Amino acid sequence: MDPLTPCLELGVSEAYAILTERLGVEPGSLPPLEAIENEDWGRDLLFERFLDFTAEDLAEVGLRLE
Repeated sequence: MDPLTPCLELGVSEAYAILTERLGVEPGSLPPLEAIENEDWGRDLLFERFLDFTAEDLAEVGLRLE
């Protein structure tokens, strides 16, 4: 069993926290969590940001793209 979690299995608030707290994305470069947490476009915007990282970067925080 793969110990890495697929990015798409994350909730919006979880993805936001990982991007900002563990991967170093500046919170100011994202809309406020409250504005996007219940919006499909907000979820898509967050998950697109994971594409900015290498597979190795994601693996370091326990994630994979697939």
